[in-house]
Amino acid sequence: MKTNYIIAAIRPWNEELFKEFFGRKHNFHLISRREDLTIERVRKIAPRYIFFPHWSWIIPEEIWSEYECVVFHMTDLPYGRGGSPLQNLISRGHKKTKMSALRVDGGLDTGPIYLKRAFSLKGDAEAIYRRASRMVFKDMIPRIVSRNPQPRAQAGKVVSFSRRTPADSRVTDEMSLEEIYDLVRMLDAPGYPKAFIEGKGWRMELTKAKRSKSGLSLSASIQKI
Repeated sequence: MKTNYIIAAIRPWNEELFKEFFGRKHNFHLISRREDLTIERVRKIAPRYIFFPHWSWIIPEEIWSEYECVVFHMTDLPYGRGGSPLQNLISRGHKKTKMSALRVDGGLDTGPIYLKRAFSLKGDAEAIYRRASRMVFKDMIPRIVSRNPQPRAQAGKVVSFSRRTPADSRVTDEMSLEEIYDLVRMLDAPGYPKAFIEGKGWRMELTKAKRSKSGLSLSASIQKI
């Protein structure tokens, strides 16, 4: 009898990676919409694991209590539990981090750890997410599938992050050029609120930040508000 697996992920690059690494394996099933992650569908597939490379919603307890659910969090847990991990890491000056694969247990990134992998925070948000997702699909998911590791309890000092709000994307007069560069690049991915400057009746959104010896170059679009 074949062993089934589910990968639940949003963002277009995750669908591309699923096709690249698992598209020909009929025992891997992709769920890319929130409404499709139901206990009825999961029971029909009866997966050994449900992997969540990039998921923006709470996983229902009826699913994680019955099936082994693995999420991937972009910090060296227990450092960085909570929301907006990439943005919080960059705003704190981190140049690199670790991807933690952990079992869902109902807490906020509190579950035991299967494995971790290090990677760089260089580039804009989309490039970082794509690089991290490729590592998850190419290395971390296959390793868990092949080895069935026993997850171990998190160890170390707990540091929690707060989820950022759209208002946190505002460029202010007090920011240095390096801070503006980091703010723009860490939000430069589809589905994220862009860094912005706001005036009377207009908003300028900033993307594609590049550093030079003389300063920064940016792409900008202005909308009425």
